[in-house]
Amino acid sequence: MPGTAPGADFDELVRIIAVLRSPDGCPWDREQTHATLGKHLIEEAYETLAAIEGGDDTALADELGDVLLQIVLHAQIGAEDGAFTIDDVVASIVRKIRRRHPHVFGDVDVSTSAEVMRNWDAIKRGEKPATGTLGEVPHSLPALMLAQKISRRAAGAGFDWEDVDGVWAKVHEEMDELRSADRGTPEAADEVGDLLFTVVNVARKMGVDAESALRGTCAKFASRFSDMESVSAEQGRSLDELDLAAWEELWQQAKQKESAAADGRDD
Repeated sequence: MPGTAPGADFDELVRIIAVLRSPDGCPWDREQTHATLGKHLIEEAYETLAAIEGGDDTALADELGDVLLQIVLHAQIGAEDGAFTIDDVVASIVRKIRRRHPHVFGDVDVSTSAEVMRNWDAIKRGEKPATGTLGEVPHSLPALMLAQKISRRAAGAGFDWEDVDGVWAKVHEEMDELRSADRGTPEAADEVGDLLFTVVNVARKMGVDAESALRGTCAKFASRFSDMESVSAEQGRSLDELDLAAWEELWQQAKQKESAAADGRDD
């Protein structure tokens, strides 16, 4: 097709997407809408996160390109609808960055990241005051991320424990309430939710991202469990045939291998 010579800059990407959406372009691209592309944006974001967790810079650059592709596609659809262009998208985020960083582009003084986040939340509330403190929190987020965002917004508005000890007391209170609930009841489900939400607040108070922490634990558990399966298979045994003591022995062996690998030693 004429006018599609190789290029490697942002303007060329924008031009290529316009070509793909043109009458003589790609049938699939022409059919897409903001709604149909939504799931692809989420998928690409998670694939980018996987590349980050894997420490693969080459994969990360590739996945970031896929995310950028989704953004430019949405901008092209917006331009065709007469709603907005890619320049509007860029201009909007530039204005937002400058507005929410008065400590860099203005005369506000801050000394810690915590102060930055408090200012950030206050500025966001001022941008759309009619929505309320939690009005802008998208409830389509995964539950753990949603809990983090809600708790941080509420804390930014002043609804928070004085210190982490207060949150720990709440954790123990929620654990007791969960223990007293009957198994499988709506009450038990409610208490599980309360406990998880409170633990998210412990993480926030301790400067830990709960989503990243839990993803790390899931990856660690999966790795150890896979090792247990491999060792058990090498011994000619199935995991479901083992007693508790054998399970524990395999688990400890997997942990030791993990520690040795982290220390750069051969087991």
